[in-house]
Amino acid sequence: MHLHTYIDHTLLKPTATQREIKKLCKEAVQHKFYAVCVNGSFVQLAQAELKGSTVKIAAVVGFPLGAMTTRTKLFEANECVRNGADEIDMVMNIGWLKSGKYEWVQKEITEIKKSIGEKILKVIIETCFLTKEEKILACELAVNAKADFVKTSTGFGTGGATLGDVKLMKDIVGNRALIKASGGIKDRTTALKYIALGVSRLGTSSGIKLLSTE
Repeated sequence: MHLHTYIDHTLLKPTATQREIKKLCKEAVQHKFYAVCVNGSFVQLAQAELKGSTVKIAAVVGFPLGAMTTRTKLFEANECVRNGADEIDMVMNIGWLKSGKYEWVQKEITEIKKSIGEKILKVIIETCFLTKEEKILACELAVNAKADFVKTSTGFGTGGATLGDVKLMKDIVGNRALIKASGGIKDRTTALKYIALGVSRLGTSSGIKLLSTE
């Protein structure tokens, strides 16, 4: 088990400083994490810090509410890619989903995926705000829109990933999309349970702790 290859080493808090982002990147290189996950304003800094390494850069878009316009999300996604992002973690428009505007939700994801081309698109469905039926719908819409991943949470909602939600998501997407669990993953035992359920990526600010054998 190479747990480090599953980890998106994450720092998204509003108070994050340049110094902390540099530290995040150094840790990612040292521990051979798959990626760092940062806010858009830090993508260029992360690219400079990670130059010559294999660590990818994931940037969040429409974060953390997902409620801005599609054009705004598109601009943000493209700006992040131009600045060096390899992956985009976008927040689904939960209000549209709950309003029954399923075509709008799917169209937005489709447009962003087309816009970023070969770059990886993860769609955050923010499970803590959704009913079981809405979680199923959200996963289906993301898959139909050709998203590469469905992702549980921003970590800024009322709850993070749960084993039950990940199991449901896996049942829905099967092999049509990958799954990223994020939010509240703070120990190795929990991380391994998610991997056993079939997740391909873990978003966590506790990556170094997860590598502990304790």
